[in-house]
Amino acid sequence: MHDDVDVSRLPEGVTPLGDDIFAIDTMLAGYPGIVSSYLIRSERPCIVEVGTAGSARVLHDAVTAMGLAPADLATIVVTHIHLDHAGGTGDMAALFPNAEIVVHERGARHLADPSRLMRSAAMVWGDRLDTLFGQMHPTEARRIRSVAETGEIDLGGGRRLVTHYAPGHAKHHMGLVDTLTGDLYVGDALGVYNQLTGDVRPATPPPDFDMQACLSTLRLFSDIDAQRLMFSHFGAVDTVAETIDRARSELHLWVETVRESHGSAGDLDHAIAMVRDKVVSRYKPLPPDASPESAAVLDILSGAEANVSGIVHWLDRLEQERAEAERKEREEQG
Repeated sequence: MHDDVDVSRLPEGVTPLGDDIFAIDTMLAGYPGIVSSYLIRSERPCIVEVGTAGSARVLHDAVTAMGLAPADLATIVVTHIHLDHAGGTGDMAALFPNAEIVVHERGARHLADPSRLMRSAAMVWGDRLDTLFGQMHPTEARRIRSVAETGEIDLGGGRRLVTHYAPGHAKHHMGLVDTLTGDLYVGDALGVYNQLTGDVRPATPPPDFDMQACLSTLRLFSDIDAQRLMFSHFGAVDTVAETIDRARSELHLWVETVRESHGSAGDLDHAIAMVRDKVVSRYKPLPPDASPESAAVLDILSGAEANVSGIVHWLDRLEQERAEAERKEREEQG
């Protein structure tokens, strides 16, 4: 299990990152460059992120090609329970029978019983659900370990992953820090990083997006002072402070653009059009050899439509909270 990996013979889609870390392209819906899983091939091997149900076999084949038996994997951890990150958890648990499944406490029950999550996903994605994500299968409750504000995952040899609650993108989101390398696994908390252009775009889907929680998570990530940022979408980035600053700036720009439309009584389509015109148009074009299918899937997952919908949902929630506070104040005064 601990023999060195011959990096010249790695399977396609596997990238060595040093310190026994390997990025594995999960090939969401069969397309490259959308979701990255990470294998930490330490004394107690661990996988961070599993992708969709269709990605389980891809990860199994990559892990075994690197000299690990299915029984060797000690831990599977997901940053949050959205289907592009955790949809394959039940399938992975079946393929790797000794692995403990680690998730934030707000998401644990949905791994054990994904029926409610799948019903919600069906309402959002409709006919695209099976094509993009497949069906999320239950994970045995006895194999799930939930963590709260912080937690630890033993990687062996004194090496650990330390979890940090990181809401904003989702209420069940966490980041993870490798104590050996200083790498920070960011999930979707910083948004989507495009390796081909260097752009960082926010990921603000409904129903959980919360601007203030996002900004708090960005401050937390800045304070961690990581050596690298390990994006689930997509890949490792070593310009840490610059990337976090850009993520913060982009988040403000998207929210303020939607707020401008929202304040002028524009409908959702108008807000999406404004964001595409004022924000998305700024991003660099993809190189000619890029996969247009992959770009289209990423746009579905975290493009203007999904992001604007989440921001509008948050703005409406703020307005409802303000109206309720004003109502209570009038009742108290009257």
